[in-house]
Amino acid sequence: MIQLIVPIALILGIDLYFFQLLKTVLREYPQSIKMTVTTVYWSINVIVVGVVILSSFRTDIPNYLRYYAFSLLMVVLIPQVLGILFLLGEDVYRLISGLINSSENSDGAFLPDRRAFVSRAGLLAASIPFATMLYGMARTAFNFKVRNVQVAFDDLPVAFNGLKIAQISDLHSGSFSSPEFFRAAFDRILELKPDLIFFTGDLVNNASAEAEPFINEFKRLKAKHGVYSILGNHDYGDYGPWPSAEAKTQNLARLKDIHRESGWQILLNDNAELEIDGEKLAIVGVENWGASRHFPKYGNIDKAVAGVENIPFKILLSHDPSHWEAQVVDHPQKFQLTFSGHTHGFQFGIEIPGFKWSPVQYVYKQWAGLYERSGQKIYVNRGLGFIGYMGRIGIPPEITLMELKSSKNT
Repeated sequence: MIQLIVPIALILGIDLYFFQLLKTVLREYPQSIKMTVTTVYWSINVIVVGVVILSSFRTDIPNYLRYYAFSLLMVVLIPQVLGILFLLGEDVYRLISGLINSSENSDGAFLPDRRAFVSRAGLLAASIPFATMLYGMARTAFNFKVRNVQVAFDDLPVAFNGLKIAQISDLHSGSFSSPEFFRAAFDRILELKPDLIFFTGDLVNNASAEAEPFINEFKRLKAKHGVYSILGNHDYGDYGPWPSAEAKTQNLARLKDIHRESGWQILLNDNAELEIDGEKLAIVGVENWGASRHFPKYGNIDKAVAGVENIPFKILLSHDPSHWEAQVVDHPQKFQLTFSGHTHGFQFGIEIPGFKWSPVQYVYKQWAGLYERSGQKIYVNRGLGFIGYMGRIGIPPEITLMELKSSKNT
């Protein structure tokens, strides 16, 4: 409880400060409107904080409710902080003016009209992210987009020309309360009739139990040449307490079994060969490997590629795109194409024809879409699920449909 006192006090302080902004804006309104706004404002804040506190102590609350509680807290706090920056600027100006003019018995340069203008500006600024974040949770988070990509290679075996690969990533099944979203997304994948399906990690947020309700949906994913999957950083159970090391080990073992029960061939620093008309292609899958020290390095690319060194064309599945520049591009074995996920596109950004931006680009060079270096390509899927903020703004969930082309046939 003690560790919650400081953040709760900070949250309440922000609530009180933002309320001063509201009071200023409502100064000329009838008392009935003031009372209604005041009641609604404090009811929302008390309920949100109360749910967050309750979810911190109750272990029987479903995980997705915890995530949504913290998301709602973000929806309230972020607009409040933006709004009070306006009020803070006004207060700092008044303080400095009062100190400078104290010898002249100034009133601190308090101007009610200016105060009202600043408060209205702050309220308007706060309303934009508030409405946007709510919409991102209610709508954008579930409006998946199919991105069609064609990629040509000089050394692609002719037999694989036109091969269609569907990629999904970062399902984060613990963030969902029902299978409806996955059902709709998987229906769309099956309509695309891909030759291969790749899942590039983060099936859960932390515990294998989160995936259990959705196994029947996972089983529906079928492709002519199979479904291949790998693990992501969240799949190892590293982000939550476990009663024992054995419990954590059992959790990971169960998660791997869920992949297999779903009919997916999970590649754990391992590989598979795909043969069409006597020509071969290697599918190599590494466990999670992140360049940042904050992410575990379970992947072993040398072990993963063992046995398929003589197959000229290789596809790599690696959850974290930072692995690509750190180890893949300069590896003695050439991986013509890598599929990754992990970034989610930060679940926030701007994407219009010819331009894309997200805060995540300052952390990951390859964060969404197709990139090329030294004749090798990586595609970073924006993720199908979500975590942290339980919504998306400007970066919708993604299903990738990639068609491989042989330059010899173009």
